[in-house]
Amino acid sequence: MDLTATLSESSRPISKASENKLLDTLFQHHRLKRSWVWNQFFVLEEYTGTDPLYVGKLHSDMDKGDGSIKYILSGDGAGTMFTIDDTTGDIHAIQRLDREERSQYTLRAQALDRRTGRPMEPESEFIIKIQDINDNEPKFLDGPYAASVPEMSPVGIIRTALTNMDREARECYEVIIQAKDMSGLLGGLAGTTTVNITLSDVNDNPPRFLQKHYQMSILESAPVSSTVGRVLAKDLDEGISAEMKYSLVDGDGLDVFDIATDTKYQAGIITVRKPLSFETKRSYTLKVEGANTHVEMRFLNLGPFRDTTTVHISVEDVDEPPVFEASFYFVEVPEDVDIGTTIQIVSARDPDVTNNSIRYSIDRSSDPGRFFYVDITTGALMTARPLDREDVAWHNITVLAMEMNNPIQIESVAITVKILDVNDNAPKFDKFYEAHVCENAKAGQLIETLSAVDQDDPPEGQHFYYSLAPEAANNPNFTLRDNQDNTAWILTRRSGYRQRTQNTFYLPILIADNGQPMLSSTGTFTIQVCLCDNNGDEVSCSPMAHTLPISLSRGALLAILGCVFVLLVLVLFMLSMRRYRKQPYIINEEENVHENIVRYDDEGGGEEDTEAFDIAAMWNPREAQMLRIRQDIQPEIESLSRYVPQTCMMHDNIHKYVLAKLYEADFDFYTPPFDSLQTYMFEGDGSVAQSLSSLQSISTDSNQSYDYLTDWGPHFKKLAEMYGASEGSGALS
Repeated sequence: MDLTATLSESSRPISKASENKLLDTLFQHHRLKRSWVWNQFFVLEEYTGTDPLYVGKLHSDMDKGDGSIKYILSGDGAGTMFTIDDTTGDIHAIQRLDREERSQYTLRAQALDRRTGRPMEPESEFIIKIQDINDNEPKFLDGPYAASVPEMSPVGIIRTALTNMDREARECYEVIIQAKDMSGLLGGLAGTTTVNITLSDVNDNPPRFLQKHYQMSILESAPVSSTVGRVLAKDLDEGISAEMKYSLVDGDGLDVFDIATDTKYQAGIITVRKPLSFETKRSYTLKVEGANTHVEMRFLNLGPFRDTTTVHISVEDVDEPPVFEASFYFVEVPEDVDIGTTIQIVSARDPDVTNNSIRYSIDRSSDPGRFFYVDITTGALMTARPLDREDVAWHNITVLAMEMNNPIQIESVAITVKILDVNDNAPKFDKFYEAHVCENAKAGQLIETLSAVDQDDPPEGQHFYYSLAPEAANNPNFTLRDNQDNTAWILTRRSGYRQRTQNTFYLPILIADNGQPMLSSTGTFTIQVCLCDNNGDEVSCSPMAHTLPISLSRGALLAILGCVFVLLVLVLFMLSMRRYRKQPYIINEEENVHENIVRYDDEGGGEEDTEAFDIAAMWNPREAQMLRIRQDIQPEIESLSRYVPQTCMMHDNIHKYVLAKLYEADFDFYTPPFDSLQTYMFEGDGSVAQSLSSLQSISTDSNQSYDYLTDWGPHFKKLAEMYGASEGSGALS
């Protein structure tokens, strides 16, 4: 066995059995007598000398004192806490030992042959014990201590010296406690700790209001749940003992106000419960109570744990907007109601004491068509225009009420107007009807199914009655059958229709509704006679098919084309001649003045000149602009009368024009009557009145006639007498 390896392994801690086994191996199973000479080692802690502290001595009986034996120390603290003299075997402690940190150390020792390094003795284990000295005073491990003792408590382990300790007077106490070891004998050590004793609170104080009277105010416009003010009762206790609840116990405002408890600040918050009115009641008185919610039975003899205070609340006046009697109006009006009829009276009042006058108006954004009008003082809502259910069936109007002395105080109310239906629309065909009948049609054959529409909406529903108009009641060609389902059939009454005889029939049909009163209209049904095949399908509906030849010869076609060409040449020649006969315009730089000035460039023969009046320009002003001809840099206005047939000027066109103007003036509800200004652009050479322009006339003759209507000529004078045209009529002046 390798001795070095064995010694190396033996340096590790081993059990006693392993040690004996190792010795048997080393010494070839020859047991040797243990030769260690030593005592158990003890050493005191806390050595403070400058020299190493001697612990003990190791010695082998094989040591002859010649230094041939080498001692080796291993184990806990070897080399750091303890050292050994390898020649003498003396063990010393080289650091301060503290039993409270470690009470003993386990070490191993071995004797080696210094020359060969072989073990002279088996390795042995020994213990160094640290002996205790009184070097630590007693300590309180959890100090300082805190304790809580209810005020007014009886004796405990730490006894109270007083029986009437009051937390509200003093809350905390500090007690110092000392502990000594060695039963307090001389040389013993002592330790101290602090005990902080807090008196916990009990409810031994009732709440007290800081004020016995509170004065508060609130605007009458304050909304519900708004805060009026706060009241506060002071309680010397704390925590749960100071918790309280506020309530209203008496007063004339119990149904108008409410109170809640602010748990954070233990205050009472008074709020508005119902809407206020300065005009109804101007002040209120409340009795408020604050009471503890937790009371100990043993302290009931201290008195009631509640207190009360009085709160006076004043209601302040504000200028309020008008108030309508109703929050909403619904009105039903027949569509044939007369203009100016009162359909509803809205009423509002000033809720303030001043009772200002109210003025009414309509919000025009709610009535853009201006169908209604409201009386400014009475609030009567009236119709201002004819109502038409078929045009607008519902009107949503907003009526405004404003204080006369304070226009910013405005209130509004909604009025819904339902237009009731009146039978004011006659039924009519739902489309344009046109059909055909075959020449070979038989009697009783269905030609067309008719239907009608009516804009009215009667409650019992629509029902139409169809019949031939009175002038066609005995029509020998066609008949009508009312199907009693709002439709009608057109049937043939005979057979044998011929295009050559009559190619188109116009059948007047009377349509009536079931309204009150009954309304009717007449529609014309057009029927064409057509050539049909054997299946009844249309082949041709033109009567020319019977009169025109099927084809023309080449010579006939050339003759027709030659006639057309000659006609076109003549028309073009006439148009070119008309252009050359036109006179050039007179250029005037003053033409650029853009004012309402009538300019007469040429004055002709007055009454003798029948071309002075151009009715075409009255009908369509754009026509005059289209017929203007530019002959120089600046265009001039030229008389248009030469392009208008003279026969049209005297009767037919003027008659239609005047009637149209009268109709516009009589049925225009939006604008006042206005004069119609006519411009006469050419007057000829022999005018008796000379220039009609006040700007160019230099005559100062007071006898000059300004009766322009007379000077226009006999035909205009006759026209004025016929139609009674007068200035301001809106038709002609």
